[in-house]
Formats: sequence, C-alpha cells, structure tokens
Amino acid sequence: MKRVALVTGAARGQGAAIVARLHADGFRIAACDVLTDELRDSVAGFGDAVVPIPLDVTSAPQWSAAVAETVERFGVLTTLVNNAGVLHRAAIVDETPAGFESSWRVNCLGPFLGIQAVVEHLKASDGAAIVNTCSTGALRPFPHHAAYGSSKWALRGLTQVAAAELAPSGIRVNAVLPGPVETPMLDAQTQSRLAARASLGRIGRPAEIADAVAFLVSEQASFITGSELVVDGGQTLQIG
Repeated sequence: MKRVALVTGAARGQGAAIVARLHADGFRIAACDVLTDELRDSVAGFGDAVVPIPLDVTSAPQWSAAVAETVERFGVLTTLVNNAGVLHRAAIVDETPAGFESSWRVNCLGPFLGIQAVVEHLKASDGAAIVNTCSTGALRPFPHHAAYGSSKWALRGLTQVAAAELAPSGIRVNAVLPGPVETPMLDAQTQSRLAARASLGRIGRPAEIADAVAFLVSEQASFITGSELVVDGGQTLQIG
C-alpha cells in the first residue's frame, strides 16, 4: 500500500523527527513549514521521497495549494500529521487579544483547516489516519499559558469530534500529547529546569514523539481512533 503523509511544522524539532521516522517507515512525505530555508535544509538528505512545501497553516488557500502539490507529486494522500504549533506565555492580566488569537490560529485553526483540506483525499485512501500534536498543557493547567493551554484543549476537542465524524469514512483521528521535549520551542534554561524535576530525570527527545506518531498512523493502530497518547515521561503524575 502506498503511504503518503503531509507533516506540518516539519522544519525542525518534533516535525523534522516525524519526517525522518515516517521516511524510514516507507512513507513519501510532503514536509511543510513557514520556515522555508530551514525546511529545505532539513529534508535535503531524503531525495525525491520528501518534498518541502511552504505552508502557513492559518491560510486556507495555502492548505489547498499544499495538498494539491502533494497529490500531484505522489498521486495520493493517506496521512496528515498536524504538528505545527506555537508556544506563547503570558499572564492573563498581561495577555493581549492579538497574542491570544495568534496562538489559537496556529494551534487550533491550523489543524482544522488541514483536516478540511485533506478529508476528501483521505476518504479515497486505505488506512487513512490523522494525528494532531496536542500537549500535556491540554491535560493540566500551567500558569501563564492561557493562550497556549486553551488552544491545545480546543485541539483535543477537535480531535474527538473529527474522530467521531470521520470514522464512518474509514479515517482514524488521534492525538499525541507530548510533555516537555528537547526542541527549539523550549530554551536551554527551561529545558534544564524541567529536566531537573522530571520523573525520569530528563525531558523527552523529538524521536520519542515521532515514534508515537508513527505508531498511531501505522497498521498496528488500525483499531485505534479518538485516542490520546500521552508521551511525557510521567510529567502529569507530578501535577496535582
């Protein structure tokens, strides 16, 4: 079976790790990001199996163009990984409407637009799957994360609704909920602070999130939809 994935936020961190893991699993991949220079460098070693496509996930026309280019290049589209996201911190009293809305546009509107853009192609594919990258911030409240946390809570809800609505069409929809991970989203000081108090003595690695995504889109997860796979090294065990 030909497997073709579109992965957002693919230029670095978790997204780049997801591209590498799915490529190793035999996928053809449309690697998408707004960071076009980093994206081209990130996928340079994969040859024709991975195509870099510029994509602002908050733009419906860019989604349509990215999906069209993917299908033109590879013939089909079987898998969507909504990985793009932004982390924005501010106390509620200091938050601005623009800051709040921008987080929601990337973290929740973007996946919604992506699902809309791919759904007809996925309906025509065997083993179709969608994975949304959520967060442990959608399980527990973190102070100063009103915009980020609420947008990820909303993404959990979108995942559930999409799973229920698309199951009759044979499309599985699941979420992966990472804890803190060694990516550019967290600065070195924050990574060290979180690692010092982590249950397993460290924070996650991008490849460990990629492994979870790879499982959820695989045939081994063919009876799993509407599920949430927490990959946090026990972080949520520590939160009362």
